[in-house]
Amino acid sequence: MYAIPLKYRPRKGADSVEEIEPVEHAQEQVDEQASESRERWVLGVALTAALMAGIAAIASSLSGHHESESVLDTIKASDQWSYYQAKGIKENTAASETRILEAMGKPAPEKENVERYRKEKEDIKQKADDLARDSELHMSQHHTYAQAVTLSQIAIAVAAVSVLTKRRPIWYVSIGFGVVGIFFLAKGLLV
Repeated sequence: MYAIPLKYRPRKGADSVEEIEPVEHAQEQVDEQASESRERWVLGVALTAALMAGIAAIASSLSGHHESESVLDTIKASDQWSYYQAKGIKENTAASETRILEAMGKPAPEKENVERYRKEKEDIKQKADDLARDSELHMSQHHTYAQAVTLSQIAIAVAAVSVLTKRRPIWYVSIGFGVVGIFFLAKGLLV
């Protein structure tokens, strides 16, 4: 009989096998080592890892929000461009009708419609451009927060390595990754 790796073992009370994220596993290892260790710095590692997990959760939520907003603004911009094209077709149709009526020597009431469609198209184009810019801004925010998540997760993993290898200098590297993760979170919040 072989052993089922921890990440594929069912949780207590669960009927199905669920995969545990690697960062969650690293956090669990740090917590376990901290509770068993007599070295005071290991408690600091556990607290650092917990802080980084909180920062990763916040940044992940913000990243997902901005990604969704970017997609929604892209869809709205696409809708506006479709509307713009429809107005263009109406403008061309009205212009054609005007030319035909003028060629036949009849009054062309469609001239006002041509100008109205041109004006409407400009308004629609402006709205579509604004939505496209908003989408790009949200995607930029998403990337900034995603960097914060990534660096926070790396900090947690490196913290776990420091505890498992019992090397305090590796914890300092973890703190460095965490500080850079906090920088990206702050950057996203301040933009």
